[in-house]
Amino acid sequence: MVPDGALVQRSDAELRSGAELLDAYSQAVIHSVETVGPAVVRIDALAHRSLGEGGSDARGSGVIFTPDGFVLTNHHVVDGRSGISATLPDGRSLGAVLVGCDADTDLAVLRLSGSALPWARLGDSRTIRVGQVAVAIGNPYGFDHTVTSGVVSALGRSLRSRSGRLMDDIIQTDAALNPGNSGGPLVTTTGEVIGINTAMIPAAHGICFAIASNTVRFVASRLIRDGRIRRSFIGVAGQKTPIPRSLARAYGIAASSGVLASTIEPGGPASAAGLKEGDVILAFAGVAVSGVDDLHRLLTEDRIGIGTEITILRRGRREVLAIAPVESQRD
Repeated sequence: MVPDGALVQRSDAELRSGAELLDAYSQAVIHSVETVGPAVVRIDALAHRSLGEGGSDARGSGVIFTPDGFVLTNHHVVDGRSGISATLPDGRSLGAVLVGCDADTDLAVLRLSGSALPWARLGDSRTIRVGQVAVAIGNPYGFDHTVTSGVVSALGRSLRSRSGRLMDDIIQTDAALNPGNSGGPLVTTTGEVIGINTAMIPAAHGICFAIASNTVRFVASRLIRDGRIRRSFIGVAGQKTPIPRSLARAYGIAASSGVLASTIEPGGPASAAGLKEGDVILAFAGVAVSGVDDLHRLLTEDRIGIGTEITILRRGRREVLAIAPVESQRD
């Protein structure tokens, strides 16, 4: 029989252990907030009101990520707006210039006019693991510099952007986000930014999303260099369509679906290549295309002006055409 005193001692030890773990968690969150928090800004953007235009002002979050004052935020926070300003936690309000934005990844880069600005470091999103602590910092509903914490719930999610294009490599977290958190950072306990918060599911609890920092780093570098993301374009509007099994077997087609070309832009690359309405795109540059999102992923900057094979199904026969994508002019 174990003496009652031993039970009390064990209980006390367990309580001390639990308190130590809780304190360690608190200290980790505090460290991340103290490291990144000074670089998190509130973004205020005014709607264009010239010529009687309507619209509404927007408020969101951002994070300074370079010593010379470049700021990351969401495209939807600043899109179609002017008079952008950023307010720092120390109370300074600085004018911000839009450097570039990309609707397809919901990212924008601003530049502040101030000096001696705090900044946060972008981490490597490839190193994060499901279950690790994640901290969100932002300005929801006007409550400036709000901190929430949770874990990385999942990696590699896909999310539809407001432009309609599919965003890949999205981080799911249960660190609570609310309107106004958009554009703020998702942070590790080591004080590195691993994502830019972009969306939540309003009807759910604890299902929130952030754009992974490696995507952010690539997009931001291009926005700083060019003011936009360069993508290739072939001039086809289409939709996913199933491929009959008999045709798939006859031509050795592994995919069960392709892209039905519903509209061909006159004078565009697809038209010049001989693509016709009703054709089904099966592959581009030797890579199978099972839907519009697959085709979008392949229309990258390095395809601009490069002759490429496009495999199609036309009236039950497989054909290969040569197509040279051009640079997309869509903002």
